[in-house]
Amino acid sequence: MAIKKQYLKSKPVCKVTFSIEAEEAKKVSVVGSFNDWNAKKAPLKKLKNGTFKGTLDLEKDNTYEFKYIVDGNYVNDDAADAYAWNDFAGAENSVVTV
Repeated sequence: MAIKKQYLKSKPVCKVTFSIEAEEAKKVSVVGSFNDWNAKKAPLKKLKNGTFKGTLDLEKDNTYEFKYIVDGNYVNDDAADAYAWNDFAGAENSVVTV
């Protein structure tokens, strides 16, 4: 799992690339506070090497909670900037700060 950040000079935006190795998976999405936890808004594309990858534009100077949904199962990113407890989910969420 990996998170790559690319800050834009022209806008207060950071291009964040989320990637997760899930060779056996059929469907992977990234959901979080940046897309109302809606899996349809951020499906990741499967690459030939089995990694799922996608890039989102996130407003900088913010912190976002997120998780991956791998074939219906919620998964945290081991490369997250931090983790935050979520009472609603009863579990920790990954955190990315941009």
